[in-house]
Amino acid sequence: MDKRHKILVLDDDSDWLALCRDLLTAVPSRPEILTANTAKRALALLETESVRLLICDLKMPRIDGLQMLAIVRRQFPDVRTIVLSGLEDESYRSRAYALGVDLFWLKTEMQRNSKLFTECLESLLGRDQDVGFRGIQSKSLMDIIQMECLSRSSTVLRITRGPLVAKLWIQDGELIDAETEGARGEAAFQRALAWKTGTFENLPAEPERERTIQKPINALLLESAQNMDEAINPSEEPDLVESASHRKTMWKLSQLTREGADFVVAVPPEGQGEPEALGTQSVAAFSQWTRHTAEIARRLGDRLEAGPLLHVTGHNQERQVLMLAHGDRAFLIGWPTEVTENLPEKSRKLVASWDS
Repeated sequence: MDKRHKILVLDDDSDWLALCRDLLTAVPSRPEILTANTAKRALALLETESVRLLICDLKMPRIDGLQMLAIVRRQFPDVRTIVLSGLEDESYRSRAYALGVDLFWLKTEMQRNSKLFTECLESLLGRDQDVGFRGIQSKSLMDIIQMECLSRSSTVLRITRGPLVAKLWIQDGELIDAETEGARGEAAFQRALAWKTGTFENLPAEPERERTIQKPINALLLESAQNMDEAINPSEEPDLVESASHRKTMWKLSQLTREGADFVVAVPPEGQGEPEALGTQSVAAFSQWTRHTAEIARRLGDRLEAGPLLHVTGHNQERQVLMLAHGDRAFLIGWPTEVTENLPEKSRKLVASWDS
């Protein structure tokens, strides 16, 4: 007999917990449903039960949903997470994905499309590897787009990779437009298609959207596949290998210039490779400072039970710097003093683009 997975639902609304229990008991794999109306109770259950998936509200007293997700990410990294919230502010969605949640759903959308929600949930219960794109099932973005076009769907695919967001407009099975940070049309489509992992969501169709992409979807996918093959399997000839490396460096330099940063230093864990940098010659000194600061912040976070490090900032009269963690690396980004708006968000986007 297959083992039943356990789902923990955290919400301070008892009526909503009852509604969720009724919905989730009808899931085909018949998971065991646990509920908690406080973060403290939920953490106690996570300690004693083998929970596979946490469904968490955001607006709660004392410990809110974002704080709870940060704690779960640090203490229970194998637990899958879904945010199910009534808060429609896009900033909450971005902050939740930045914390590493698997899916973000609005409560109203879940009630309107409960079948798709349970399909997404089933996928998370059965997925053991963090690869591909998270949605109805773990597939490549190419597979997802082909599926939508072959079924002649009309929808908007919203693709999220950390702080990066792309949208693809599909009308009657044809890709008509794409948009991501700083690009639109075919360029935006190819940029999004290069992302190795992420989360996608189906949004309502926008039939009045202006068409900017004229090529058939199969032609676009073929071009993209050829470009990826060239990037992944360069010739063994030294000059072509060097050319591929140069293109990668130029791409990162263009990202640096476009966002307006002075420099970036990417620092891997001690003993796991050399730091990588653009825009500065002080790589060794910056790397040592970044590792030291990240370790101090980690110890402080553990002592205060404040969750993982988000970022550290500092400045002088000439420059400001921001340090943040991304995956297993720490990044130090230097910015001109005149850049003042949304510095953490700009830094997260630059870092996410670095590995695209």
